[in-house]
Amino acid sequence: MVLIRRELPADVDAIAAVHRAAFADQIPPGADEPMEAGLVARLRASGAWLPALSVVAEIDGEVRGHVCLTRATVAGRPALALGPIGVPPQHQGHGIGAALMHAVLGAADALDEPLVALLGHLDYYPRFGFVPGSTLAIDPGIPDWVSHFQVRPLSAYTTDLAGEFRYAEPFYEE
Repeated sequence: MVLIRRELPADVDAIAAVHRAAFADQIPPGADEPMEAGLVARLRASGAWLPALSVVAEIDGEVRGHVCLTRATVAGRPALALGPIGVPPQHQGHGIGAALMHAVLGAADALDEPLVALLGHLDYYPRFGFVPGSTLAIDPGIPDWVSHFQVRPLSAYTTDLAGEFRYAEPFYEE
């Protein structure tokens, strides 16, 4: 049984381990760990961190997945960025990632956030209502990101929310 809940302070090390395992095959040359583990730590230390929107999947008392939403903007107006989301390979394919997605999107919607954006796989995220950013006149500001940039409008979304999407600063750090 999977329990989806908000991150607790005691989960920090387990969350880092989840992202290390989930992205172990994507460690950049010269790095000790995947960038996602460090990104979560930098986001947590930034003003963009939203504790209520950092969610874990727990099975038998162990953290087996994590996703977070952080403050972002569209043309200077509040929005959210999703990521990273991680589930270790041995736990993938059992609905943990989907459960995390549904929970965090529902939480954001309940908080009257207008939209969530991400860079992600074009075959996976549309099942959660994500569409190419260009269909809503929202651009990631970096040409290389356009092809995988997707947005999920929530209940508070209005069509005048358009323009350049800006992630929190830790997303732009190396």
